[in-house]
Amino acid sequence: MKIEHIAIWVKDLEKARHFYSSYFNFQSNSKYTNAKKQFSSYFLSHSDGARIELMHQPELEDIPQTNNKIGLAHIAFSLGGKAKVDELTKQLEMDGYRIQGHPRTTGDGYYESIVLDPDGNWIEICE
Repeated sequence: MKIEHIAIWVKDLEKARHFYSSYFNFQSNSKYTNAKKQFSSYFLSHSDGARIELMHQPELEDIPQTNNKIGLAHIAFSLGGKAKVDELTKQLEMDGYRIQGHPRTTGDGYYESIVLDPDGNWIEICE
């Protein structure tokens, strides 16, 4: 068994697609739109087989951002080295993304940083 994909509701579909494609090397399919349900989405695929579905409906634009403690906590991407974690974290910060946790070795031995995606989801970048 494997996880087929992770789905994320987003307020700005194009901004989210740019974030995951540009910084984590995901390739996007063509946009799917269901006019009747006012639903649109992209599937993003990575060369290692990981997939993310980004989903949008207009009513999401009015929902305030919260820091919920129940549910999905974060998505972690392994980059293969400390220098790569440092480099991507610095690039994301220069590009205006909020860094929730700068690169460090955690108590459980991970070298990681945490950045917020365009919708405030925690993205863990680890070695």
